[in-house]
Amino acid sequence: MAQRPAPPEPAAPATVHVLDDDADLAASVARMLARHGFVARAFDDPAALLAAYPDAAAHAVVTDVMMGDWHGFGFAEQLRTLDRHVAILFMTAWPSAAHAVDAVRRHGGIDYLDKPIDEDRLCASLREGIAWSSAARAAAARLGDLSPRERQVFDLMVQGHGNKAMATLLGLSPKTIEDHRAAVFLKTRTQSVAQLIALSR
Repeated sequence: MAQRPAPPEPAAPATVHVLDDDADLAASVARMLARHGFVARAFDDPAALLAAYPDAAAHAVVTDVMMGDWHGFGFAEQLRTLDRHVAILFMTAWPSAAHAVDAVRRHGGIDYLDKPIDEDRLCASLREGIAWSSAARAAAARLGDLSPRERQVFDLMVQGHGNKAMATLLGLSPKTIEDHRAAVFLKTRTQSVAQLIALSR
């Protein structure tokens, strides 16, 4: 399993990578984002971005859809294996409704933008994506504090199992399950199963 890259420091400006096989366009979008306070780096090769990513994680990646032998959706799938919680925005000169639906539903895109890029919409979408990314990373960190047994109890809780059912499934006493439940709530800083479900998404 690929190690999740460490997120940039929260106090630092948000880091955004811009990917387009048109190097001039990628650089232009990166400069525009820098003017809005983002730390932006331009890439014109998907393979180069993927190779650099483990040492240069980002809050968000803005990627073209059609890039020679590469497709933006395929790139997004590979990026997700490196970092589940990076926000991804797609941009294209050849928009289609089918691609827009795929971008959001199948590939976890925050937005699907037509070229030429609407500057205000891009920045607004990035801020939304960065907020999502930060929240997802924080949730993952909280779940990472659970012991293996507590994680089993957490998974059963979000599936709707009660204490008796969990005790039977895990071969533990109801009292031990209650102790694990209490630890799950404490470590995840939640107070209800509904909050646990939201944390698991």
